[in-house]
Amino acid sequence: MHAVLPGQILRCSFFVSQAESTAHSKVSQTTMKLLNTYDNRDEAEAAADKLTGEKRLASERDATVVIYNLFGIPSWGNFHRLEMYNLGELKSLLDRRDGWQPADQARHAEILATLKTVAKNYSIEIPAHWA
Repeated sequence: MHAVLPGQILRCSFFVSQAESTAHSKVSQTTMKLLNTYDNRDEAEAAADKLTGEKRLASERDATVVIYNLFGIPSWGNFHRLEMYNLGELKSLLDRRDGWQPADQARHAEILATLKTVAKNYSIEIPAHWA
């Protein structure tokens, strides 16, 4: 059985840029969701600092193992800041799209397949210019 330890829940929210606020208006009306888990408290806190919008870090203990659950607003910006789902690699690919080789096209298709699953799971849309 997992239990959240007293004093281990951190809540904070802060203002985001106007552009990001507008871009995430649909998402911001949704509730926070589990974005990632960490084995190390320092890594979890560093990840939480990268997020925009509402966020919460909660720890769970099972026997002698402690894990840290990072909850936040699911957005592509937050996933990119957390270096998830190969979004950095996707950006690099898109920046040099005109010179793609067959391997680049295959990698783009692999990343997009993953992002389609993520989009479905978090009810967010993939930007059209990523396709």
